[in-house]
Amino acid sequence: MINSLSDTVTLRNGVKMPGIGFGTYKSTEGNDAEESVREAIRVGMRHIDAASFYKNEDGVGRGISEALIENDLGREDLFITSKVWTVDKAYDDVIRSCCESLKRLGLEYLDLLLIHWPADDHAYPDWKEINFDTWRAFTALYKDGLVRAIGVSNYWPEHIEPLMDLEVPPMVDQLEYHPGYMQNGCTAVLDNYRKTYYAERAGMPYDPNDRIRTEYTIDECAADGAPGRTCSGFCFDDVPAYCKSRGIIVEAWSPLGRAKVLQDPLLVSLAEKYGRTTSQICLRWELQHEIVPLPKSVHADRIKENTEIFDFDLSAEDMAAIDALPISGFSTHTPKDVPW
Repeated sequence: MINSLSDTVTLRNGVKMPGIGFGTYKSTEGNDAEESVREAIRVGMRHIDAASFYKNEDGVGRGISEALIENDLGREDLFITSKVWTVDKAYDDVIRSCCESLKRLGLEYLDLLLIHWPADDHAYPDWKEINFDTWRAFTALYKDGLVRAIGVSNYWPEHIEPLMDLEVPPMVDQLEYHPGYMQNGCTAVLDNYRKTYYAERAGMPYDPNDRIRTEYTIDECAADGAPGRTCSGFCFDDVPAYCKSRGIIVEAWSPLGRAKVLQDPLLVSLAEKYGRTTSQICLRWELQHEIVPLPKSVHADRIKENTEIFDFDLSAEDMAAIDALPISGFSTHTPKDVPW
């Protein structure tokens, strides 16, 4: 259990990774990225999560460089992650992308490199071969010492399992994970949520009859084939449970979900009960599920607030209540439907 900002989890190769990190997605290049990273390190964060897709690695790198000097730290005191974007899955493109990220970040090595999304059979008939080629490049970078650990992001068990018997299997899977979306259930339930989400964003009415199955919970959806029930989706494994069973550390991107999650009546009531914010309730819930959360913010007060989560525990009853929340705050993206 992670009990402080300095506590770590141990990856399968022995590398230690801080049990909470700082996300940099949507921190704009320039002052936002630079200053937020400096502030995160100033308040004690030692794990910075970046990506080529975020288009802000130059600013993140400047923030890291300045924070090392300001806080009298060495490079070895920080754990820096970057990710290879999905269009760079081919072997040579992976190598190039990693080297470009290192240059932008001003680093000689990364502590962790992830592939941002898998190739999947909905878009690539040869998806397994593509994922193998990507992983060959990751393994080469690992062996060459340019990265200390390698992993995946947004991979489901069907994408991970073919890699598990290779010389260097994945060490981390970074997933969307937050109250209201625990990476388990049925794609039909997700499709229902997605239809409502996009209709609401467009300000358009939607027909509840167009939803696939409004009356079934995720648990009921797992009972496909029961009398009188049909399902147009397919049930997928509990991804975090699978990862844990295979020795893979799970990280949470979007650990606070979308705004709707932070306004959920249950989370609001728990925040009042524990004298915390709803953000702190979410992050504590993830830690108690042995998930490494990666909260992001460009506001100094919120960055600090997100570190103040180690002096209370959620009860088993309250953990179960959060687990039972319906889908909410879901990005609407899974490896089965992203257009890449």
